[in-house]
Amino acid sequence: MTSRDRQGDRRAVFERDDHACRHCESAGDAADPTALRTVPVGGVPLEGTVHESALVTVCADCFATLRTPSDSAEPEISASRRDLFTLVRETTRVQGGVISDVASFASLATSVPTMLADDEASFDGETAADYRRARRDVLLAIDIVDARLERLAAVDETAFDADVRSSLEAFSASAADLQSTLRTVVDRAETVPAGLERCHGCFDALESGRCSTCGLEAPSTADWRRDDGGLAFERLFSAVNDELQHASATTETLTDRATALATQLSES
Repeated sequence: MTSRDRQGDRRAVFERDDHACRHCESAGDAADPTALRTVPVGGVPLEGTVHESALVTVCADCFATLRTPSDSAEPEISASRRDLFTLVRETTRVQGGVISDVASFASLATSVPTMLADDEASFDGETAADYRRARRDVLLAIDIVDARLERLAAVDETAFDADVRSSLEAFSASAADLQSTLRTVVDRAETVPAGLERCHGCFDALESGRCSTCGLEAPSTADWRRDDGGLAFERLFSAVNDELQHASATTETLTDRATALATQLSES
């Protein structure tokens, strides 16, 4: 996929996002054309232009964060105790915000069937726009945390003693577990519009297994079908809630491990 294809209609995306980064909310500088970038989120077609619904505005700093160490010829990162402490603290802070964003997105997605039944016209307008925006924002936030975790994984651990290395490994494992759970919540939330024959990305009507508007392949709904063929929304919503509860429990473990690691790093 070329850079031009990935950017799609940048001006339209910038205008839609009020010329501000959707992650840190910093405003773009009209005098600096590189102050804002567009990046794709979620599954996107491997060929052709990326649809506007999958593009999100980010600032130069957040764009740089998304460029993980694997993009570099020298992935290993040298870090002092202070550098590692800052990276762990910021990763924990950002991931904490992602949990709230995922819960909000899941709440919005699971309310869609009721909103469709109440007001189909609004469903195709304001509700669709809210869904697309929430989905983009939460996928971007998850990608930001993934990038930070890759930086942690690329830290040269030989500069630290065994206790710090062990604590860092435990923290990273819990953070990765939480990321996996949050992605599962998003995946299940995306199943809701698919069960209503809507694209989980752009929210347009689905007439086949692949959206004719944005090119996304519809997620499988087979595991959530009732015997009569309808989607078992209550069972799906219960599964979403179970995953959110698991995320809450993992967060407690992550907080404990982050605190232990921070204490070790702050020691002289």
